[in-house]
Amino acid sequence: MRERLYRVEAIVLKRTDHGEADRLLTLFTPDLGKMRAVAKGARKPSSRKSGHVELFTHTHLLVAKGKQLDIVTQADTLDAFIPLRENLERVGYAYCLAELVDRFAEEGDAASREGTRTDWRAPSPRDAAAGENRAIFDLLLHALAALGDATTDPELLARFFELRLLQYVGYRPRLFNCAHCGKTITPVENYFSAEAGGVLDPDCVQTQREHIAGHAYDAQPISLNALKVLRYLQTREWETVRGLRFAGRAEPMSEVEALMLRYITHHLERNLKSVEFLRELRFSKG
Repeated sequence: MRERLYRVEAIVLKRTDHGEADRLLTLFTPDLGKMRAVAKGARKPSSRKSGHVELFTHTHLLVAKGKQLDIVTQADTLDAFIPLRENLERVGYAYCLAELVDRFAEEGDAASREGTRTDWRAPSPRDAAAGENRAIFDLLLHALAALGDATTDPELLARFFELRLLQYVGYRPRLFNCAHCGKTITPVENYFSAEAGGVLDPDCVQTQREHIAGHAYDAQPISLNALKVLRYLQTREWETVRGLRFAGRAEPMSEVEALMLRYITHHLERNLKSVEFLRELRFSKG
């Protein structure tokens, strides 16, 4: 049982108006996972809590146990990530990261799964006992900080974040072995299927469709360059990944983005609102 009052470290994923002057907050915490709480009077100009419960803010909260929703009684900012807020595109990517965590995390889910971590290094067996919530929290915290760094490529960061988050929540795509037969993927024209769970070799797609999940109806060719990028992002630390650069026609990131969007929306069974926001931003920039 939690005490009547408890303290929690959190990142604000979402906020909506509640009542006449309150904010309903969706929070992600390292210990309790995703939770909701009401910040009473946060919309009032005189509110002391208002600036501490803004979107994407890393905050420390004092919370009172409520009958239906817990109530934020005190809030102190740990990091407002001011640099990312000065660039609309980076704010758009922050929306994407927060929405992904919100959609994939179950409210009040404190379960642990094998393969989770508490930092950004590539997974290893010795980290299997690390808590899922702490791993996701640290991933989001570091990603928001990285978005505020002008040297960070936000598109590259987003793809790295997606792959690591998918692993933590149990949806890691299979990129090194055929998702159907398990054979090692060779450097030929392979296929990617969200329904099957990753890459399919051409033999399986051509001769085993009736035995593949969903009959591989969503399978589409994946270029060797896009597969290399996905593998690199899935198995490297961010400090290594952040230096990745592409040139000219070898640029595979558009393909990678499309593949990841298909994979994520398949598992969420819904579209992401933040993706449309980013598309509108890109369109407005020409």
